Amino acid sequence: MKKRIEQLDYMKCVFILLMIAFHLVYIGDTYPYAKHVVYTFHMPGFLVISGYLFNVGKPLRRFLRSILWIFIPYAIMESGYVLAASVLPIREHIANLTLPLLLSKLVLNPLGPYWYLHTLMVCGLMYYISNRLSHVLFSRIIGQNISQSSIPNPQSFPLQSPILNPQSLFIKTYLSPLSSLLSPLFFIIAACALPHCGVALSFPNACYFLAGMVLRQYVPDFLSAFPKQPWTILPVILIACVPAWLDKSHPAGILMVYFVMSFLMYLCRHTPRRVLIVMTFIGRNTLPLLLFSPLFTILAKLYQPHLLRLEPSGALFLLVSVFIATAGSLAIAWGADKLRISPWFFGREKSIS
Repeated sequence: MKKRIEQLDYMKCVFILLMIAFHLVYIGDTYPYAKHVVYTFHMPGFLVISGYLFNVGKPLRRFLRSILWIFIPYAIMESGYVLAASVLPIREHIANLTLPLLLSKLVLNPLGPYWYLHTLMVCGLMYYISNRLSHVLFSRIIGQNISQSSIPNPQSFPLQSPILNPQSLFIKTYLSPLSSLLSPLFFIIAACALPHCGVALSFPNACYFLAGMVLRQYVPDFLSAFPKQPWTILPVILIACVPAWLDKSHPAGILMVYFVMSFLMYLCRHTPRRVLIVMTFIGRNTLPLLLFSPLFTILAKLYQPHLLRLEPSGALFLLVSVFIATAGSLAIAWGADKLRISPWFFGREKSIS
C-alpha cells in the first residue's frame, strides 16, 4: 500500500471539521462573515487534495469500480435526504416528489450536503475520459503521419516499430507530455459544457479538482509546491479582511486556498504528536463524515436551546455538536464494519482505516 502523506490527512481533518461546523444552521446564521471566510477555502482545498489523490491511471474496470463505490453510498444517502426533504419542513423542501425528480437529483442535480461526492465522481469521470481521449488522439496523429511517410510497409510499422511501443523512449519523452497537456484542455471544455446539459457542476470547483490532478501529473512531491512557513497566515488574514475578495473564483480567493493549505502544512509539523494522531485518523476517514455527519447536524437542533442557555455565544454548542457528529459518524462506520455491512456499502472490508 502506498504510504499516506501525513500533511494531506491533517488538512482533510481541518476541512471536514469546518464543513461540519458550518453545516450547523445556527453557527452559519450567527457568524455569517466567518462562514463566508471558511467557504472561500475549505471545500476548494478539499477538492485540490481529492484531485491529487484521484488515480486516473487505473485500468478501466478498476477505475469504474472505484467510482461505483463512491456512487453506492452517495445514492443511498442522497435518496434518503431527498425523501426526507419531501416530508419535513426544511429549507430545501420538495412539495411533490416523483421518481423522475428523484433520479434527477441523484444523477444531475444533488440536493443538500452530498453535492461534494457528486462533484468528485463527475470530475473523476471527466478527467479519466479526457486523459484517454488525449492519448488516443496523439496515437492516431502519429500513426497517420507514419502511414503517410515514405516507409516501405507502413501497415506493419505501428505494431513493430519501437517508436510506437508504449514503453519506448519516444512515447515517454514526447507523446506522454503532449497528450498530458491536452487532458486539462478537454477537462475544461467538458466542465463548461456539462452545466448546459443539466449537470450541476460548479466551474470553480471543477478547476480546483483539476489543479490537484495537474499537481499529481507534473509535481512529483505535492508538498514541495507549497511554502510551509509561518508567514503564510499573513496573506490569509489580509484577504479575509476584504469582503469583495472572499470568493473561491476570485484571484484573491484562489491565493487564500493556496496559503491556507501552506499554513496548515506548517502547523502539521508543529502539532503535538498525540493531537496529530487523532487529526490524521479523522483525515483518513473523511468519507463516513461526509456521509453521516448531516444526520447529526440536523439532530443538533434538539439540544441547541439547552446549550445556548448555558453558553449564549454558541461556542459550547459548536464544540459539542462537532464532537457528536464526528464521533457518531465514525461509530456508524465502525458498526458497519462489525456487522459486515461495509463490503456492501463501501466496497471494502473495513470502512475505518
